[in-house]
Amino acid sequence: MKFAGAYSLHNGQAEWEKRELAEWLTDLFEAPSIAIGAGCTGKIRAHISSELSASGWSHGVRIDPNFDLTVTGRYRDLAFQIQTGNISRAIYDLMKLQFLYQQGKIEAAALAVPTKSAGLLIASNVASVERVWGEVQLFDRIITFPLLVVGFE
Repeated sequence: MKFAGAYSLHNGQAEWEKRELAEWLTDLFEAPSIAIGAGCTGKIRAHISSELSASGWSHGVRIDPNFDLTVTGRYRDLAFQIQTGNISRAIYDLMKLQFLYQQGKIEAAALAVPTKSAGLLIASNVASVERVWGEVQLFDRIITFPLLVVGFE
């Protein structure tokens, strides 16, 4: 697995840089021992979870105590979400991040998804950075928080 690129909405890149975490975020995906393909999502998630824990992030964080809705990680005023599943889940992830922002619990977030070519190796109809970035731009008045969309392959 490797970092493939990032796209910034509403100064998302600047917010991660201001906290000196932009390079850390992209380095999460520099894991050559993880081969992208069918059945790799467990390894990807275990790697991300381990890296979050090692860096002081909380993971599997509920967005509200009354609902079983979580984001992958949270650190101070940032949230991180990885999506290796269906494209509809990625859009749902954006709703959860928007909720955290509107509640004043975060100031910025990142959503990581595979590239289209990597997604095709994982399964069918997997979220891709190309599609997510296009839709994020379409809904830029609904998605109002600073966001970094990270692609990996």
